Amino acid sequence: MRLVFAGTPAVALPSLDALIASAHDVVAVITRPDAPAGRGRRTMASPVAERAREQGLPILAPSTPKDPDLQRALAAIAPDCVPVVAYGALVPAPLLDLPTHGWVNLHFSLLPAWRGAAPVQHAVLHGDEITGASTFRLEEGLDTGPVYGVVTERIRPDDTSGALLGRLAESGARLLVATVDGIASGECVGVPQPTEGVSHAPKLSVDDVRVDWAVPARRVDRLVRAAAPSPGAWTTFRDKRLKLGPVRLEAGSFAVGELVQDGGDGVVVGTADGGVRLGQVQPEGKAMMGAGSWARGVRLEPGDRLV
Repeated sequence: MRLVFAGTPAVALPSLDALIASAHDVVAVITRPDAPAGRGRRTMASPVAERAREQGLPILAPSTPKDPDLQRALAAIAPDCVPVVAYGALVPAPLLDLPTHGWVNLHFSLLPAWRGAAPVQHAVLHGDEITGASTFRLEEGLDTGPVYGVVTERIRPDDTSGALLGRLAESGARLLVATVDGIASGECVGVPQPTEGVSHAPKLSVDDVRVDWAVPARRVDRLVRAAAPSPGAWTTFRDKRLKLGPVRLEAGSFAVGELVQDGGDGVVVGTADGGVRLGQVQPEGKAMMGAGSWARGVRLEPGDRLV
């Protein structure tokens, strides 16, 4: 089939690469426009735009998918199908109807669970044991269209959102190619999503990932892993923000938020039912460092807490 690929971040690259290597013909990409990124906030092209340039593919990067120029350009290209992975904007109905076989989205959850922008983060945050990826036909509702296929993935006890998403990007790419193959052959037909089991996964804000030390340690662990690598869980120490890397559960009796150095590089923080051992931390204006090095640098005193 003649394809236009829609996607923006690095997680979309395995799917784009797999489709380029498939029997189908990727003739252009749609992506979000160049935007500030990184510490220096330099204006940069999206990872999908960079890969498209490497492959010599035309790039459509409208400020909004409602731009009539995009509709005209897509109509002129006349794709059979538009595979989508993390494009980052809602697609209006006139565009959805242009390709013969519609827009086929790869979503990183087992729909109808975790519809929305942050399915992997919410799966980790809520302690799910199994997640996966689904391909479905885009419609105007939020991730509500008929499902073509799924793959499953076990969530490991130490998984961060970044690690889990990396695995799903690879297995999801294979699923997306198989789905496009099946649509081309007529063997793949979308199945309506069930009305039971619906859950939503809105984007996690910085405020959402501030650690509350008065909750059980396991919940702190899940929040920190869900927020890694972005937006990054955080707390405050002596009225300054401290970002946290993944932690480990620690048995024992500790006051909520209490900081305990147990020799060497060990730093434990108290929670509602035990503690968590800090790994990497990032003080304001500094790079990530080991918790032990940080603790020695700030010279912890009795009664110091994270809040």
